[in-house]
Amino acid sequence: MTLIDELKLADVARCAELEQQLFADESPWSAAAFRAEIKAPYNRYFAAREALGGTPIGYAGISILGSADDHECEIHTIAVDLTHRGQGIGRALLEEMLAVADVRDAPVFLEVRVDNDPAIGLYESVGFTRCGVRKGYYQPSGADAYTMIRPSAGSQKMPEDPDA
Repeated sequence: MTLIDELKLADVARCAELEQQLFADESPWSAAAFRAEIKAPYNRYFAAREALGGTPIGYAGISILGSADDHECEIHTIAVDLTHRGQGIGRALLEEMLAVADVRDAPVFLEVRVDNDPAIGLYESVGFTRCGVRKGYYQPSGADAYTMIRPSAGSQKMPEDPDA
């Protein structure tokens, strides 16, 4: 069973290592970048672990932006070790991030490579839709990205039946 908890500063070396393995062609984040992201007060980062206190096998991060009464969220990253893919870990991390947005009734935005069909399928399965293309978004490869949005939880609710 995979546990999801807070990504800690002690985890940054492992995250930077995973970045090198997973995103070597796309300017992987350094340990310093992870430290800065974790320390930012408007970000929430999560780790997937096989055991309490264990080494991360995946990680994800979301920003909470805007004013207190008008938040929007942006997913920064989500990654799972190649040896642990296909086990629902990415979905579990995504659900944690969406819960952060749902508490604030905030829409969620993200970018995803246009050729990353598994990720696109995952995002669409939880309500994201494509709303644009960012040409040359990923560097240095120059790969394009879809911009996707998931409406706020409040806007996804069915209107109450006035006859009920």
